[in-house]
Amino acid sequence: MAAITRILCPVDFSEFSRRALEQAVALGRECRATVIALHAFAVAPVTDRIIVGAPLVPEPAHGSSELRIALRSELRDFANAVESGGVVLQFDLPEGDPVDAIVRAAADHGADLIVMGTHGRSGMDRLLLGSVAESVLRRAPCPVLTVPKRAVPAVSLAFAKILCAIDFSPASLRALQYAADLTPATVSGITALHVVELITGNGDGLPDDVADSATDYREAFRLSALGRLQTEVPAALGDDRNVRLLVTIGRPHREIVRVADQEHCDVIVMGVEARSAADLLLFGSTTQHVLRGAPCPVLTVRC
Repeated sequence: MAAITRILCPVDFSEFSRRALEQAVALGRECRATVIALHAFAVAPVTDRIIVGAPLVPEPAHGSSELRIALRSELRDFANAVESGGVVLQFDLPEGDPVDAIVRAAADHGADLIVMGTHGRSGMDRLLLGSVAESVLRRAPCPVLTVPKRAVPAVSLAFAKILCAIDFSPASLRALQYAADLTPATVSGITALHVVELITGNGDGLPDDVADSATDYREAFRLSALGRLQTEVPAALGDDRNVRLLVTIGRPHREIVRVADQEHCDVIVMGVEARSAADLLLFGSTTQHVLRGAPCPVLTVRC
């Protein structure tokens, strides 16, 4: 089993983050880990005087002691409303940008896992480029488990059915290794899924009706990918784990979500490549789409 002793769970007092905290506590109970409930808050800069004609130079604002006391009380009440069942709960109330605060706290606390909801107070969050959850998973120093609205919090860390998306990148193979660590060697609950996406010369996916008609090509690509899975999966795990190999054809994010939903998977595991700051501006990645459509928690492992 993966060694998880400290779990960081950011909350914003929404129902989404309550479900994430329930998941974090369930995992903390399973592996006897401490759960740190974190609420990051920001106070807008202010100026006490504005002189006509002078440049407006606001000074950084800091939360008053009264505000911090009120927020800490709200954080404790929010966390204590979740049945902890003996799990040790700690609290952190950093001030500043939520993403920066979460990433910094994960490093400071030595967190082995971050558990968070995929969207917070506003339903519009799911439409915004660079949402908190997506930004955190790109920068986090540890794996991140996101809990979507549809997910039912798992009661055990030893997920019975794990779907691991494999695109043959180092990150996806590292994620497979991590998935194997989540389950005892006696449990055969891992499916390694590779999705073949048929593309045109300009990089666009083939229309479904065209892709469906290319039967021979589809089968050839499927068999080629299956052969590669049969080679790389055992090499990555380095043992005799009985991992189910599955190859489908279509848009990767749609197939990952479909298979997870159809097979009632407990968690989707995905590798995330370390990216440059410029890459954070890209919209529409497979990971982002899966996060937004997943029927179960999604565990991202950054490489």
